[in-house]
Amino acid sequence: MGSIFRLVLGVPGAIFVTGFLFLFMATMISQPLRLEEESDPIDLSITAQIDDTDLSNANQEFKRPTLDAPPPPPPAVNDPSNRPALDGVRAQIPTINANLNIGSGFNPDRDAQPLVRIPPQYPDRCQGRAREGAGEAVVVQFDVTPEGEVTNVVIVDSTNSCFNSAARRAAERWKYQPKIVDNQAEWRRGVQTTFNFQIAE
Repeated sequence: MGSIFRLVLGVPGAIFVTGFLFLFMATMISQPLRLEEESDPIDLSITAQIDDTDLSNANQEFKRPTLDAPPPPPPAVNDPSNRPALDGVRAQIPTINANLNIGSGFNPDRDAQPLVRIPPQYPDRCQGRAREGAGEAVVVQFDVTPEGEVTNVVIVDSTNSCFNSAARRAAERWKYQPKIVDNQAEWRRGVQTTFNFQIAE
């Protein structure tokens, strides 16, 4: 019921507004276009006028600005009572009658320490001889010279002799800090290490 009532009131209102707008626009279009009379153009000059100046008079009238005079230096103090005393405090150094041996607190002795450890390469020829699912291990023993070189490499134990030469070559390329005793580099004998060989997955 409400929608019918709105339809009955809305349709005549819309027709009335549309007709009024149509008549208003027709009236506006039918009137001739009146242009205003052309007026004289306005002349604007934005260029600044440059006046010639007489440089001879300008140089004569120029005066250098006067600078402020620096402040006078502070007065010198000649009173000797103002000077600080430079004698200082004089005291006798106390003597302690005690025989103490505190040591140096630093022990330079040390065992051989590794500097460069290059891991061994897995030999291609040993892939067929390796045990399935388990890695191989080679125990080597060697000496370290006072220069830090590895020498006298010996195979102590091995799970597969195919890996012995690879472990020996790797150990010979290692570098050490030599053993130090009483500030002297010495031989370090009987160093043992274990090389583990595992096929990378």
